[in-house]
Amino acid sequence: MARTKKVKATGKYGAGYGTNVRIKLASVELKQRKKQTCPFCKKPGVKRRSAGIWNCTKCGKVFANNAYYLVNK
Repeated sequence: MARTKKVKATGKYGAGYGTNVRIKLASVELKQRKKQTCPFCKKPGVKRRSAGIWNCTKCGKVFANNAYYLVNK
């Protein structure tokens, strides 16, 4: 599979979708895959289980929030 610096892991979708769409998707995928700060214990350790379901590896809480990345209020 082709992966380039510009589109990163979304190079797997090929040229059919266009570069701009794949660049936007790559930025969303980077945000959703990195560990984020837990709103309960304030430690970085929250990972996305599925769309809207989040799991903190530090305190063990499972909670719902936005689909792709957490928005701390």
